[in-house]
Amino acid sequence: MKEIIKERAAQIDKALNEYLPSRDNPQSVIYDAMRYSLFAGGKRLRPLLMLETAKMCGGDENEIIPFACSMEMIHTYSLIHDDLPAMDNDDLRRGKPTSHIKFGEAIAILAGDALLNKAFEIVSEYNGANPQRTIKAISVLANSSGTEGMIGGQIVDIESEGHTISSDKLEYLHSLKTGAIIRSSCVIGALLSDATDEKINAVDEFAKNLGIAFQIQDDILDVTGTEDELGKPIGSDAEENKNTYVSLFGLEKSKELSALYSGKAKDALSVFGDKAEFLSQLTDYLINRKK
Repeated sequence: MKEIIKERAAQIDKALNEYLPSRDNPQSVIYDAMRYSLFAGGKRLRPLLMLETAKMCGGDENEIIPFACSMEMIHTYSLIHDDLPAMDNDDLRRGKPTSHIKFGEAIAILAGDALLNKAFEIVSEYNGANPQRTIKAISVLANSSGTEGMIGGQIVDIESEGHTISSDKLEYLHSLKTGAIIRSSCVIGALLSDATDEKINAVDEFAKNLGIAFQIQDDILDVTGTEDELGKPIGSDAEENKNTYVSLFGLEKSKELSALYSGKAKDALSVFGDKAEFLSQLTDYLINRKK
């Protein structure tokens, strides 16, 4: 599994480099900052999910690459902004100084903004075989990263700091903050592969549960992991008085919930039969990861 993820990451990195080359112009620092965070490492999970979902649905993976790269740019922009002093105030990301430490707050903010803009520049130029599906995919991408998706979840997270919230609200928070772009990654892969409504709904159900399981494992790692493994400070959630699955349910119950949601995710793929084997294995890998 690690080797396949590594190969996929290299494939995405090559395409990202083509979409976002270095520039030698008066504003070259913004390209430096964008590339610094975009190529800082990571599993390229969201593009991986998009490409593998497309493969499972019988689509042409090469046609999905522009959307996969756009999704990674959106994810990276969110990390840059998440690390800012006004948000999580983190100094390390993937073992390297965060963008605002490296370039200053102003450039970091603009680098995040620029990555978001670049993402939609790429998909707006996409020439797919099915224009209606392309427009729908762009809409899904925008919605999942906006106020009813990732940004909305971030708002709920910020406003919940220092307050104990219900398990339903915690799930709602993470279904938006973490889960929304995981879901849209998979749904876009299915959409652009001309999957049936039944299969798109199954993919959405898979990704919805995977997103929650993935977040629970993140919360677990913030307690059990090490800074060397994670490439960022551990215990930051507790220091910031954030609501997590571990703070609400405890460590052992959180592990049970992670297994429960990952099981639901895999069950949702039954309609695909053997074609879902990779995504099923990936689900197990993600909830057993150490970083």
